[in-house]
Amino acid sequence: MADGSSPIATSLKDQVSEAEWKARVDLAALYRLVAVHGWDDMIFTHISARIPGPEHHFLINPYGMFFGEMTASMLVKVDLDGNVIDKTPYFINPAGFTIHSAIHAAREDAHFVMHLHTDQGVGVSANREGLLPLSQQSLIVLPQLAYHDYEGIALNLDERERLVADLGEMKLMMLRNHGTLSVGMTAAECWLGMFFLERACAQQVMALSAGRENVLEAPEASQAEVRSQTGFGLGMIASLAWPGCLRKLDRESPGYAD
Repeated sequence: MADGSSPIATSLKDQVSEAEWKARVDLAALYRLVAVHGWDDMIFTHISARIPGPEHHFLINPYGMFFGEMTASMLVKVDLDGNVIDKTPYFINPAGFTIHSAIHAAREDAHFVMHLHTDQGVGVSANREGLLPLSQQSLIVLPQLAYHDYEGIALNLDERERLVADLGEMKLMMLRNHGTLSVGMTAAECWLGMFFLERACAQQVMALSAGRENVLEAPEASQAEVRSQTGFGLGMIASLAWPGCLRKLDRESPGYAD
């Protein structure tokens, strides 16, 4: 294309249900937001969205496309066994399928699942203590944060059971030596959870540059206060932030809704 924003793809807007098209647009927006924030890892890592309905079909990125190129029509629809549902010139990354199929199958609330490999997220995931209560963002994240030990590149389907067990009912996960993960009922909730987690990781890396002995952890009473203040979850504030995120994309990365 003349502006270099994305490859040409045939629009699916009039070929899928209204619910599927909304999921496609929201998911493409998540990919673009990750790219705009510099959190992408070339063609690697994944974000997925369950399509409303009893089939448990979900959408995931075509392997080989950069996140800044993603469009709603480009996304690939698969079932929980990894079968591509509709005709497409694209294929998917098996490692992405392993992680995302596990969570979509196990969690009815997992409409959107995001997994990243940022420098800061991987750095904290490799820290023995994990995420520390150092910042307001970390205190928001910690009550919803789970951990899963690294087992290698996620090609072994047997890992799915252990990953789901470790995630439990949490909305966020630190994949040890690997990266970060966020689950949401909506694209907005999934995004805001990851936004806070990634900010908390970046702040921790910066704070620890002064040495572990010089870092001030938030008092226990303050940690408890934040837990009580955020017990309602991120859904409401996420819905307030999401329209602004889309406006940002309209300015900086248009074309995601094609």
